[in-house]
Amino acid sequence: MRFSFAIQTLSSDIPSKSIKKSEMKIYGVYYSQLIFLNYVLEKYKVIRKQFGNIQPSDIDYFKTILSEDRVLTDENDVLPFNIDWIKNCRGQSKLVLKPKSTEEVSRIMRYCNEKRLAVCPQGGNTGLVGGSVPVFDEIVLSFMLMNKIISLDELSGALVCETGCVLENLDSYVRERNLIMPLDLGAKGSCHIGGNVSTNAGGLRLLRYGNLHGSVLGVEAVKADGTVIDCLKTLKKDNTGYHLKHLFIGSEGTLGVVTKVAIHCPALPKAVSLGFFGVENFEIVLRLYASAKSSLGEILSAFEMADNDSISSTVQNLKLPNPISDYPFYVLVETSGSDETHDAEKLTRFLDKEMESGLIIDGTVTSEPAKMQTIWNLRESIAGAGLIDGYVFKYDVSIPLANYYSLVPLLRQKLGSKAIKVYGYGHVGDGNIHINVTVPKYDQEVCSMLEPYIFEEVAKLNGSISAEHGVGFRKPHYIHYSKDVTAIHLMKQLKQLMDPNHILNPYKVLPELT
Repeated sequence: MRFSFAIQTLSSDIPSKSIKKSEMKIYGVYYSQLIFLNYVLEKYKVIRKQFGNIQPSDIDYFKTILSEDRVLTDENDVLPFNIDWIKNCRGQSKLVLKPKSTEEVSRIMRYCNEKRLAVCPQGGNTGLVGGSVPVFDEIVLSFMLMNKIISLDELSGALVCETGCVLENLDSYVRERNLIMPLDLGAKGSCHIGGNVSTNAGGLRLLRYGNLHGSVLGVEAVKADGTVIDCLKTLKKDNTGYHLKHLFIGSEGTLGVVTKVAIHCPALPKAVSLGFFGVENFEIVLRLYASAKSSLGEILSAFEMADNDSISSTVQNLKLPNPISDYPFYVLVETSGSDETHDAEKLTRFLDKEMESGLIIDGTVTSEPAKMQTIWNLRESIAGAGLIDGYVFKYDVSIPLANYYSLVPLLRQKLGSKAIKVYGYGHVGDGNIHINVTVPKYDQEVCSMLEPYIFEEVAKLNGSISAEHGVGFRKPHYIHYSKDVTAIHLMKQLKQLMDPNHILNPYKVLPELT
């Protein structure tokens, strides 16, 4: 499922200060050619740091490394790389570089470090916190051409590939060989594996396969000074010193640029079944989760929740079908195993038991691929559906399950009629809830009502302000709600060690980094 279907024009939420009236098409949608250049600066109150300015001689040098068609300077060519897909951030980069090899990345980084030219690494640009787009005029380092599969050990399941491989393409490749990628995201048709690793992406099946710190066997990465760090092991066990791969998993391109990934691919389940259920309240969602863990055990691979407004957004805005009637909450339960009859029977017994108990009001169970895809589309499309309403404030937080949904009614009460909708959905199995607030257009008053209030409430509940999307550009000044001062200080020391000139993805992750 690609995100481009839901991107709307920027005119509704960005004040127009364009000089030109002409328009251009990006991702199938028209944008004004000069989009309010000071948008990010004025919205987030940031000041450009003392990096070098790109000179014609710099561009000439990059053309000695890359072919001319991989050095983009034309405004129309560069613009798509400046805008994140949810319209939160718009950078001012005038240069995009598209390397095809680690050696090219190394030479680019070495030069940029010597010249103090800031660099913004970019994969599929499907992030939600502004981490993959420039803030000012950073050079965009796009990995879309580093998309080769290097090797696959079908016996061990070890896949080695370049950073720009699209997740869905990798999944299709390994499925043909009876394996499966250990993560699955709504953005799988666009996101890159390098971006997944750099943000420690979670996704729909973390409950079954765990996060990328466990699945990634090794990485190759390039430091800010161009040094290539080869940690590209395919072993499950390697206890020789510090596990350096973890420095690059989840550090969002601030400590180094991931160029290759080795990842473990589990066996492809022979039998997959999916249940979609309607329930009366969130307390029942938690009771069903406890019951599912007990009844389904080892075959439980996903347990997702969505409230009524989440599902109604996809039904109304995207015209997707809802296979059951209208209910306050919905639960999606997936099982994956090796015996279709056995697994389907377990899921059906679970449904029958909980319908008899009154916890499930209505539901459907299927093992037909087309029907399962219809249900998954309904869930995966929630992220983009709200953009049809105008502007969406998106929050990705982790909260202990007892209070998992508590922020949604709090925000509805706080915002009242200022919001079109406030809704929550997410991965109950790992405590990650996505909270969306839709408004007709970007509203600073609403933003001030939401931030830092929502992060304060998350901290009170012993949660995390970022569950899987990362910190990016939007959350560095809120990171103290999840990390204490000593942890933040240590992270700054690591940054200083790995990137002393701070050229890698500046203004991201860490607060007040000079």
